[in-house]
Amino acid sequence: MSTSQRRLILAVASAVGLLALTACAAGPGGSAAPTSTTVPSDQRLENAHPEPPEGRVIGVGTVLDDAGDVALCMGAIMESYPPQCSGVPLDDWTWDGVDGSETSGDATWGAYAVYATYDGERLTRTDPPIMLALYDTVAPEDPTGGVEGSTAEDELTRVQDDISARLGTDALTVGTDRGYVWLQVVWDDRTLQDAVDAEYGDDVVVVTSALREID
Repeated sequence: MSTSQRRLILAVASAVGLLALTACAAGPGGSAAPTSTTVPSDQRLENAHPEPPEGRVIGVGTVLDDAGDVALCMGAIMESYPPQCSGVPLDDWTWDGVDGSETSGDATWGAYAVYATYDGERLTRTDPPIMLALYDTVAPEDPTGGVEGSTAEDELTRVQDDISARLGTDALTVGTDRGYVWLQVVWDDRTLQDAVDAEYGDDVVVVTSALREID
């Protein structure tokens, strides 16, 4: 595989993650964000633990196999050679019959849509993956209906920085757009959304899941 092809795979994976981040929102409007100290410690964002999905999920990103330790990377990827990332451990993965991979030393990687189950910590592959270049991504509906958020930009920046500092790598991506803070995590069943609403106010932070339920 050429260097340009490698860069294309990494760029596609990053673009898909960004699409998922910017395509979902919670609702229009906004309210003044309270300080996090007004929320009991056991209900704060970093202590919120969503229930895992019951059925299969699909996630898109780079599968990185580092000497047998396999992970699905759905967040930021370091464009080193081989690439590096902080991904979700992926069990029952095999490269047999899977096209689109590249190997350097002990590392093998490629960009795929992965079918799996998720127990809250690890993914377990259930079906053959699809090369990301061949995967037809369907953008989710925008719950805001295109309505801009109303929180001031300096407050959004404060909230973004607070979330980044507290969640670390548990936040796959976090940024501001269209008057909201957009937080993408591996998975949320609205537990994290309820937590940020309690801490920062309604319609300030939008939580999206990188994994999508399919059954």
